[in-house]
Amino acid sequence: MSKTPDIRLPDPSRWKALAFIALAQLMVVLDATIVNIALPHAQTDLGITDANKQWVITAYALAFGGLLLFGGRIADLWGRKRTFVVGLIGFALASALGGAAQNQGMLFGSRALQGVFGALLAPAALSLLAVMFTDAKERAKAFGIYGAIAGGGGAVGLILGGFLTQTLNWRWTFFVNIPFAIVAAAGAYFVIREPSGSRNRSALDIPGVVLSALGLVSLVYGFTRAESSGWSDALTIGTFVASGVLLLAFVLTESKVKSPLLPLRVLMDRNRGGVYLSLGLGVIAMFGLFLFLTYYLQVVQGFSPIKTGFAFLPMIAGMITGSTQIGARLMTRVPARMLMGPGFLTAAVGMLLLTQLQVDSSYAAVILPGQLLMGLGMGTAFMPAMSLATHGIEPRDAGVASAMINTSQQVGGAIGTALLNTIAASAATAYATSHAALGATDPEQLKLQSMVHGFTGAIWWAVGILVVASAIAATFVNAGRPSMTTTSGGTGSGSGSADGVEDEVRIPVVAH
Repeated sequence: MSKTPDIRLPDPSRWKALAFIALAQLMVVLDATIVNIALPHAQTDLGITDANKQWVITAYALAFGGLLLFGGRIADLWGRKRTFVVGLIGFALASALGGAAQNQGMLFGSRALQGVFGALLAPAALSLLAVMFTDAKERAKAFGIYGAIAGGGGAVGLILGGFLTQTLNWRWTFFVNIPFAIVAAAGAYFVIREPSGSRNRSALDIPGVVLSALGLVSLVYGFTRAESSGWSDALTIGTFVASGVLLLAFVLTESKVKSPLLPLRVLMDRNRGGVYLSLGLGVIAMFGLFLFLTYYLQVVQGFSPIKTGFAFLPMIAGMITGSTQIGARLMTRVPARMLMGPGFLTAAVGMLLLTQLQVDSSYAAVILPGQLLMGLGMGTAFMPAMSLATHGIEPRDAGVASAMINTSQQVGGAIGTALLNTIAASAATAYATSHAALGATDPEQLKLQSMVHGFTGAIWWAVGILVVASAIAATFVNAGRPSMTTTSGGTGSGSGSADGVEDEVRIPVVAH
């Protein structure tokens, strides 16, 4: 069926709008890393237990990942500009609540609220870029700027988090979001002009929203409960069973409703399924490492918050280099699996180096090369994966396919933090108990050794997870090498070609 070309003149304010959209993206990326640096101080100040500390990260990641598809659908229903502004205001209010937290429950609740409003904000921002930048070259430039901020913002967050925590206190890592949100919301309100007639008023899939959110919450809670009560605990097992039932019910519901939250055809494509699964596994490993290294550097090595922030820069630099200098340059020359598979394996080698951590390990000899390899590998794998996730997608599914990338990463992060923290805590407890029985005389040294033993034990699991991600990318993803040709939209299955025949790079236009 022929497509009517889009002859709408470009919005003259689109580049100004990009500045405010990019500012909102910077705020969200800052928040994801800035809290990692502040976490040890917040834990001490509020009396958060070791068993619960990961909920500062998990509460946000779970709410954000679990509601991203819902947020994208709300943006279509309410209008992207309105959803974007509401998301910014809500994020600012949730940040103020977090900065004023008086106990761990208040802090966890604020992080969950940040996740809820972030789930409105993120898909609305991407959708605004998609509808405001209709020229292929301009769109590539706009998304390139947006992506650069996502990578560079992580480094800024680590350094800013350390500076605020050390010179003021951890609460300012939350309060700093407020001016970002106010400026971005005001700019968006006055500058952004959303194209008319772009809303999708189909009925909202309420059962899908409820089942997916409850299923994911149950899944992560099961991993978290296993830390304190064990894997054989009746409630732990029951939680996992409930999660399986809820997620199965979600899949069955999506196969029957008229306007599903997640059309199953998006997941059933071999390449997209492989991308979502391998990316989710990769993020499980990466999020766990962020948490462990933060505690290792500050608690074991005695780094200041600012020094800890700078200590993470090699990983961020590696990710940016892998993404822009390796992934972006080679993705039009070789099939995606030839970048994704080796990329995840390179990250696994970096993790393997970090399994050698000791209480007195050298930063330059162990942590620096491990971070560089981890960053290079993940950046190299992520770049073609992002492109392939929407390759050949039907226009009506382009938005949900993009949202699934964020969902797989956020849910992977939530599960990774809970799972690997559980493994680390169990290993640390077992080490401390066995060595205390052998007559260890220095309690403080035993505590540090137990902590590091727990970290390295969990990192071994992360190595295995990355190897599995590499294998999935190499076997599931069979799209051929893309050419530089672009088309405005695409139909087809997006399965690519297994024989290496060049495929077109299709830039989907979202239909509304």
